[in-house]
Amino acid sequence: MISRRSLFTIASAAGFVAAAQPAKALQLIGNSGIASNAGFDQSRKIQHAINRLARTGGVLYLPAGIYIANQLKLPAGVQLKGDTGQTRIVLGRSADYLLKMENSKNTVIDGIIFDGNNRLLQRSGRAALVTAQNCKDLMIKNCGITNSAANGLFLRKCSGHISTSNFSNCLSSAIYSLDSKALDISFNNIHDIGDNGILVWQSEKREDGSRVHDNTISRIFAKSGGDGPYGNGVFIWKAGSVSVSNNRISDCEFSAIRDNSGNNVTMTGNNCARLGEVALYVEFAFDGAIVSDNLVDGASLGVSITNFNDGGRLAICANNVIRNINGPKGMADNQSVGIAVEADTIVTGNIVENADQCGIWLGWGRYLRDVSATGNVVRNCPIGISLSMAKGARNCLVANNIIRAAKYPIVGMDHQKIVTGDLSRGRNKVPSQFTITGNQVNR
Repeated sequence: MISRRSLFTIASAAGFVAAAQPAKALQLIGNSGIASNAGFDQSRKIQHAINRLARTGGVLYLPAGIYIANQLKLPAGVQLKGDTGQTRIVLGRSADYLLKMENSKNTVIDGIIFDGNNRLLQRSGRAALVTAQNCKDLMIKNCGITNSAANGLFLRKCSGHISTSNFSNCLSSAIYSLDSKALDISFNNIHDIGDNGILVWQSEKREDGSRVHDNTISRIFAKSGGDGPYGNGVFIWKAGSVSVSNNRISDCEFSAIRDNSGNNVTMTGNNCARLGEVALYVEFAFDGAIVSDNLVDGASLGVSITNFNDGGRLAICANNVIRNINGPKGMADNQSVGIAVEADTIVTGNIVENADQCGIWLGWGRYLRDVSATGNVVRNCPIGISLSMAKGARNCLVANNIIRAAKYPIVGMDHQKIVTGDLSRGRNKVPSQFTITGNQVNR
């Protein structure tokens, strides 16, 4: 049986406390009256223990068990450690949050499950079970955040690492980062989330530099409705220089990865399946993007690099495998197309197979400028490659692609209307601003 004196231990083992903090021998918090699995709220006693540590700094160790609490504040200099998968802090009543951190440096939380118990949290877009603001070099690892009636983890103006943790059953998003810098969000398991998996947002358009990699993200819904703000695995908004790589993302109501107005965003090496809308979406006022080496199996549209009308331009779409694309017809940005691009973009080395409408779609109306589609393989799509020939569209190269089993291998379009014959045969006159050469068509 665990004694009261053994419940809370201050430890500063090497590798857990920041290197700048001097090592200390194990100490015991005296007769605190706190017990695991007690069945009643222990917020005041836990907070008192935290406050005592804040005077000198240290690590508060919570052994395995359940601790009922609410609105705990973790000041600078105090770190939390539990037994991974066995130490659980449960929200005991409706509150603004379960744990809050502000203005700290090198804080570590390791091995604790934060359970919101589906109790009501303050209803704002930034409400969360665990919140951190102005925290530098924050580390959250081996933790769990679950059953939140709002967001799971909200980070504002933070840096650090969020890793090897499990996020589940959060009503809004699992991780919501706002105005942070150079976060590393990696090796987490995120599933069964109401609106979005990971949000990397800036309140104004500027560099962010966060890395989102090697996470598993699945079953992301859009319980708040709408036509795209919700239901995304990773959603970037106005945040520049964000890297999203090597994630497994599946079963999202809308997109696997969505970049809205973030400059210089890269989406590389992601494995994506069963998406309800555009799998990999680069939209609105972005300037610079790389979408490469991804695999998409099952979506309404594979890759969309769009919104030249809002300034969206400058991208590479290369070496992706896009297959089994089917979805609603008749919407300009939600057709059954493997890859769709508009301006200042290279499309090369991709394989598109089994898209219900078109393999590669170049331009929309007059929104086509300086696009090159070379060295791609398109198989089993009614239209192999389409390029916009509406008034105002200009400068497009379609060369050295292989197209198999297409009713219309290469055609000119005016929005959704085919306006030319098969341009792969060289029998139809092509306007001077378009070059179509060296393509191989296998019927």
